[in-house]
Amino acid sequence: MTFRGAREATIRLLGAATAGVLLTACGGGDAALEFEGPDDGTLLNAQTLQDAAWEVRTDDEDGLPPTLTLLLDGQSVDAQRAADTLRWDPDDLDDGEYTLVVQRQDEDDEEPRLLHEWEFAVDATPPEIALSSPDSAVVAGESVLVAGTTDAGATVTVAGQETEADEDGAFEVELDEAPEGDLEIVAVDEAGNTSDDQFTLVTVPSRVEVDEVRSVHVTSHAWATESFRERLLQMADDGIINSIALTLKDEGGRIGWDSDVELAQLSGANEGVYDLEQTIADLHERGIHVAGRIVAFRDPMLGPYARDNGDLDWLVQTTSGEPYTGRYECCFTNFAHPEVIEYNLAIAEEAARAGVDDILWDYIRKPDGPRDNLVLEGIPNDEPLEPAIIEFTRQADERLSRYGIGHGASLYGIAADRPTQIAQDVPGMSEHLDYVAPMIYPSHWGPGEYGVADPNRQPYDIITATLEVWQDAVEGTDTRIVPWLEDTTYRAWDRPFQVREQIRASRDQGIDEFLMWDPSVRYTPEAYDAMPQDREE
Repeated sequence: MTFRGAREATIRLLGAATAGVLLTACGGGDAALEFEGPDDGTLLNAQTLQDAAWEVRTDDEDGLPPTLTLLLDGQSVDAQRAADTLRWDPDDLDDGEYTLVVQRQDEDDEEPRLLHEWEFAVDATPPEIALSSPDSAVVAGESVLVAGTTDAGATVTVAGQETEADEDGAFEVELDEAPEGDLEIVAVDEAGNTSDDQFTLVTVPSRVEVDEVRSVHVTSHAWATESFRERLLQMADDGIINSIALTLKDEGGRIGWDSDVELAQLSGANEGVYDLEQTIADLHERGIHVAGRIVAFRDPMLGPYARDNGDLDWLVQTTSGEPYTGRYECCFTNFAHPEVIEYNLAIAEEAARAGVDDILWDYIRKPDGPRDNLVLEGIPNDEPLEPAIIEFTRQADERLSRYGIGHGASLYGIAADRPTQIAQDVPGMSEHLDYVAPMIYPSHWGPGEYGVADPNRQPYDIITATLEVWQDAVEGTDTRIVPWLEDTTYRAWDRPFQVREQIRASRDQGIDEFLMWDPSVRYTPEAYDAMPQDREE
């Protein structure tokens, strides 16, 4: 559409914030008009757009000509018309640049006449705030780096501290400590649009991070017994371990502390032999890392509770519909059932909130016995079981990621090359784990396994051979290997030597970390050498 030039008009500006124009057309019959609206070139934000209005007025006794119209970028707008006024209040406009014109086209006009125009822009979109740090739990009482992105040049206020986003929209503020409650971040962009977002920070009481885990297993009752506890603490003080693998839920389904998880209370699983938060605080005070071990699906507490309440679908069943026992106490729980999954994840999350540095799963597998003998609600009988175990590790990883803790799983030694025997697909599970912990105890291998004639008498050879297979299994993933080794009386013939040989074999495979197993929690300190940083080369 073409317009006649505004040179036919006489214009008088009437204001600064709004422009009022008295226009007298040269044709001699036009009414005198006032034009009022935002200044030409105005940028409107969300608030000023709500208040904005454009108006054409006249005090002529004949009122406004009916042929007078308003067009926004060539399209008529829904303006309110009165005898002496034409007003447009925009309901909503997308961000962008606009031209609003007043035009008139009478019968004798070949083309519409341009009487006035306004050029303006709209930026009514509030700035988005994306937080990149902290990306996991923060430690109570410690400084916190808050970083993220928003619109370039925006003014950002984080918990009362103000900064400006750079040309890429990045900002960061260091707080002395995490605020109580939600973290408030306010961003005001260059147009004046405001975003006020609340972010929930996960806070843990304390944290100990180690590059390499050198840990020993301890049962709940052993930890609650001073003589056992002191021996373990002495090993840490002597610099030969830096971590405790504390049992949170054991093979009997018993939980070491008084858990708030409802099913733990209903099933009678709580033993309450130690205070979890105090235990973690005490270990962290000494610089000792805490890996919380949870025996997941072998659960003689949850199993009978489910059975007695008629919830057989919570259990692995036989083909005749009875709880599957195999060589276990009643019962082995169904790792595909949402209630069973949630129970274990809730225990893990409670421990994460208390400050454990790792969650280490055990018994995330199928029970012993042929697949054809096992019935699990939620898994068709002709389908494999490995995907359900992988899915559990995925859900666990998602649930625990906000706490920024290590995530590992204790896996059978044969799982690396015989996954279906135990339903542990190592590459699949590794996608959701920080480390795998293969249980590769020399005493548990039969003659000739991996080409080793007598594994129990050749601890170095069998550990070397199994770790080579495991390294192949996790190749291409970011998952590291932290092997379970043994320091036990079972089939022992020179216990210190056997322990040293296992550690040496692991180290020669590039793995300078371990989880050490002794169900009786009576370790042989003389078998261990100093931490890597304390060794004499």
